[in-house]
Order: sequence, then C-alpha cells, then structure tokens
Amino acid sequence: MKRWLGKAETALGNHSDRLNAINIFPVADGDTGTNLYLTVRAAARSLQDSAPDPAKPPTVQNDVGAVLAKAGQTAMEQARGNSGTLFSVFLCAAAEPLSGHTRLTATLLAAALNRAQIRAWSALSDPVPGTMLSVMEAAGRAAAAVDAAQNGNDSNHALGLVLDAAVEAALDAVIRTEGQLEALQAAHVVDAGGVGMLLILDCLRSAVLGEELQSELLDGLHGYDVQDPHIHADLPDDDGVEVMCTISLSPLDAATLRQRLDELGDSVIMSQVERSPDPEGRYRWRVHVHVLDPGPALDLISSLGEPTDVSVSELAMPRDPEPLEADVRSLEGK
Repeated sequence: MKRWLGKAETALGNHSDRLNAINIFPVADGDTGTNLYLTVRAAARSLQDSAPDPAKPPTVQNDVGAVLAKAGQTAMEQARGNSGTLFSVFLCAAAEPLSGHTRLTATLLAAALNRAQIRAWSALSDPVPGTMLSVMEAAGRAAAAVDAAQNGNDSNHALGLVLDAAVEAALDAVIRTEGQLEALQAAHVVDAGGVGMLLILDCLRSAVLGEELQSELLDGLHGYDVQDPHIHADLPDDDGVEVMCTISLSPLDAATLRQRLDELGDSVIMSQVERSPDPEGRYRWRVHVHVLDPGPALDLISSLGEPTDVSVSELAMPRDPEPLEADVRSLEGK
C-alpha cells in the first residue's frame, strides 16, 4: 500500500501538467492534476513518516485496512478540489473491507473497489456520469465480475486478473467520458479526473504485481498528447470560489448543511472523515462547495459548528503549486 501511494504520487507529479491542460469540468480552472497530486502526496507521506510500533504485533502493524485508513484520513483532511476530495473518499471507503487483513486478495480488492465507488458517488449531492466517478464504477464492476468467476480463488494469479480487469475497464470508461459530457465533447478531450484515476489504478497494479506502469494506456486519449494545447486556457473564466473545511456535525445538522449548500452553490461534496462519532454524537465531515460568494456559505457552516482547515480559493485563478506548505487564507472561527 505504501508502494502504491508512492508510485501514484510520482506518476501524478509527472502527469499533473497534462491533467491540468484538459481540466474543463466541472469548471475550467486547470488544476485537477495539481489537486490530485497534492492530495495523493499527503496520503503517501502520512505513511512514509510513520515508524513501526514495537509494542504492536506484526499482524496489527501490517493491517492493510488500517494502513489505508490512515492514508485516507490524512488525504481527506488535506484534500484539494473536487478530484482530491473524491479520491480521499475513495481511499477511506476502500480501507473498510480490508480492515483486519494483512494480505490483499482478489475478493478483498473487488470488495474494496466496489465500496469505494459507491461511497464516492454518494458523497456528491449531484453526481455526474462522465467523470472520475464513472471510472471508479467501471473498475469496481469489472473487478467484481472477474472475482466472481474465480470461485473464491485467493491466489496471487487471481489478484492479478482482477487488477488487469479493473485497469482495462477504467481505460474504457475514460475513453467514454468524452461522449458523456457536452463540455468534453465540444472540446474533444477526455475527463481529467478520470485519467488521473486511471493512473492511480495502474499504479496499484504496478505495485502489487511488481511490473512497470503501462504508459501505452494514455496513447491516443484525446487532448492528452504533449503537443496538445492547454484546452482550459481558451475557455471563459468561472466566477466564484471553492470553499472547503472540516467540521463536526450531528447527522441532522449534516443533512441540513448539505441541503442548504445545494441551494447556495454546486459541486457539493460531504464525506465523513471518521466513521465513529465523538461523545456528543457528532461526526467529523470534510465539506466542499463552489459558490459565487463565500460569505453566506461560511456563515451557514459556522452557524452549525466550528469549522477548521478552512480554505477559500478563486475558481478562475491558478492554485498555489505547493499549498500544503503555503499559508492559505483561513477563516476559522468566522
């Protein structure tokens, strides 16, 4: 799992410019590659910095689900943009079926991919096909189909077949994105988040099977050749801002916040950072929304609790290339 996320960090770093170049949905702000890279980097480095605890038995320290849960929680807290937030949701959900297991099998991987794609779809108030959600779903369905045909075979060979099927289905789904969204069809490009998810899944395959990344996967994807222009730069700027924060809420307040944010803006994503409540029955949520004016959204959020890790970013402006180290505009306590 550490090797997977490390490979994904490197791959997304290498491909961030091209992912940014074709990033036109849901807004043409050219930052999907950067956002995915920074989010995956946070997840990868959370594991690199962790030292073995001699007080814990190897079966606990090598718990695949626990490792991914830690990476997912860090990613969620430091997620960037739509794509980074959805990948964080994916990672946290994938960890759940793997909890208590020290070895990845075909059946466990299929369960993890299926749980992850369902949770990612449900995190968005208005999920749209033709995005990285479709790529996650295709990978999960293909993995489940191949695993079912293995009749419980837990060999490494069966795991390889599931990984091959997941990546192949992800590629097919990426190609289909162009025809699923009018904006992509008009620009003659595939979805940037979908390509990023394809890269992440191929990194998983590479890490598990000990093989090189399949660079040919990206050959012929519309808009992805190095010589292709930055499509997003020729499109009109998007008005408004992206607001993100973490906040502890009761289930009722969480439902209220989602409903009211849907009324204020779009691209609403809400997902639990932790699956267990605090002593007061509240859960920690990561919140993401695009709005024209941050004031009403921040007032609403603050009326329901005390937000932390608050960030407000102009959709029409490029993000800081290193926001994890940079000072961000914080409105905590507003």
